[in-house]
Amino acid sequence: MRPGPAPLTDTERSAAEALAPVALTAAEPEPALPEPETVPVYLADAGDHDGLLDGFLDMHGDFERWRTWSDETTHAIHESQTLRIERVHETQARETAWTIAAYETPVSDRMWVLTATGATPAPVLQELLNHLADGDGWDTAIAVPVDEKTVTAVTQPLSDAGWKHTVDGRWIRWTSPAEDAGVRFDAFTAQHPSQNLATWTIWAGPDPDRPTWAITASPHTPSSLMSDLSETLAHETGLRRPQTAGTGRGTSLVTSLPAIPAVAAGPAASRSR
Repeated sequence: MRPGPAPLTDTERSAAEALAPVALTAAEPEPALPEPETVPVYLADAGDHDGLLDGFLDMHGDFERWRTWSDETTHAIHESQTLRIERVHETQARETAWTIAAYETPVSDRMWVLTATGATPAPVLQELLNHLADGDGWDTAIAVPVDEKTVTAVTQPLSDAGWKHTVDGRWIRWTSPAEDAGVRFDAFTAQHPSQNLATWTIWAGPDPDRPTWAITASPHTPSSLMSDLSETLAHETGLRRPQTAGTGRGTSLVTSLPAIPAVAAGPAASRSR
């Protein structure tokens, strides 16, 4: 005889084990995302373009947000109504996502226009917006043609950084040492400044006709703005997160870009901050 309950029989022990709660297996943690790497600025990630615009408007009260009949597009218009930024929110990487245009007066034709595609790296766009905020060179002299002196001044940062300079008929190019980015000047369209044709092309990728991203600018785009962009391409860096299997940029198709109105929308348009 011994005190206490009788030991469990084999049958009782098996029944107790079957009724015991099953221990939950801890869920495996998600694999850590790879750390971003520092790369030349023209290879950096596109980042959050909408966030860039929101931050720009929050910091610069002389620009006002205007929404049109469609939520797909936002306009940021300077208080003078002579500088306007159009942002299309959902675009393919190679489609035009930004259109920036300057006017001599609120009701005049464009003096110059610049576009940027959806995959344009965030640091490049940030430099562009910073320049616009400084208010330098909007009233560029539209009667003055783009000459050799202007082209040399714009591209001097690229030449100083060892970018390759080539001439091919109407095209003058400056290509990065790794040949994965460049700036192209079209001498032919520069002679037709009234048409606001793409005279400058900044790109990254195989070539300017098959770019990963691109910025285009008309002849009278301020040389100080183009020079700032050249300086950024030549010397700045950005962050790029290595792509893992099954990941990539999500994009969607949209309708073609609506034209920016000559005058800001009237009372019928909604305004929001």
